[in-house]
Amino acid sequence: MELEIKREKIVLRAGTQKFEWHIEPRYWRNPFIYIGILLLATVLVYFFSPQTLPTLVDANLLAAIAIPLGWMTVGTGRMNFGPQFYIGAGGYAAALCSIHLGWPPAVTLLVTLVVGLMFGLLMSPLSIIAGGLYYTLLTLLFPLVFLEITFIYTDIFKGDTGLSGISPFLSGGSYTTNQLMICLLSLFIMLLYMFIVDKIMRSKFSASLAAINDDEEVAEAMGVNVKKIKVISFAIPAMMIAVIGWFYAHYYTTFSGISYLPLTFMLKVLMVSMIGGRVQIYGNVVGGYFIAFLELFLISVVGDMATVLFPVILLVLLLSLPEGLFGLYRKRRYREYLPTLHVRR
Repeated sequence: MELEIKREKIVLRAGTQKFEWHIEPRYWRNPFIYIGILLLATVLVYFFSPQTLPTLVDANLLAAIAIPLGWMTVGTGRMNFGPQFYIGAGGYAAALCSIHLGWPPAVTLLVTLVVGLMFGLLMSPLSIIAGGLYYTLLTLLFPLVFLEITFIYTDIFKGDTGLSGISPFLSGGSYTTNQLMICLLSLFIMLLYMFIVDKIMRSKFSASLAAINDDEEVAEAMGVNVKKIKVISFAIPAMMIAVIGWFYAHYYTTFSGISYLPLTFMLKVLMVSMIGGRVQIYGNVVGGYFIAFLELFLISVVGDMATVLFPVILLVLLLSLPEGLFGLYRKRRYREYLPTLHVRR
């Protein structure tokens, strides 16, 4: 077997068989550079500032939430204001199975995938039935109702104290090394999501997404199965977001709905999408790192005043950079990474 990598294609020879994959450098060069920078930054932080590794984990997870949320937004033509509901569902599912059944993270991940997909399928009709303000209010309401349920059934969810005693990802070894491994795992999940959604948005399937996002009636007249695509674009991203709840549960070994279900966490996720560049895939990575490190900087400099300054700074950035931080790059090197987003009223 012989592998030959050229500028414009990859050639694999196995015996008498020959396989070729034609590639364009402009599609793989920049992503590889970005991945290299993220890996290098993680290693440098490990050696020179290991106490910053949790901030990198937070940045990766925020981006990993915003990336599938962008797919959900484009595929349904509506902005979901309750992605933290699926974080709560995935986190509680993993926590309960770990505490009461003693299942390791690998097994609870499978449970989380099933639970996330189930809730995604159950709630996906909202994207077909409800529209505009009704859809926004309903998606905003679900995580708040879930939060109240955790307070009512305290024997199951333990209220605001949350569930504790969840099995960690790693046990034993040095704390710093474990943090590095967990940081790399969060980076892998984020990059995997970025790869999946990027492939979807560059496929023929994205043409149907763009048509639905532009005008549902015209898309249906063109033969696009609008309902089917909406269900897919709602359920699968919901499952992907639920995995982040699984990560939070096993990372902190505790899980409480009060940390993820309120509006404050939802605003942070939406800010990642908007500051990064209106649900752009690569922009979500920029937005995730910007939000995480901005919050760390403000807490270290002004302390408790960070809760006041943080939303003010984000509001100023939203007004001054309508296309987000990634929009600055796209103005210089323009190329659409996702279909144009239209906010429905």
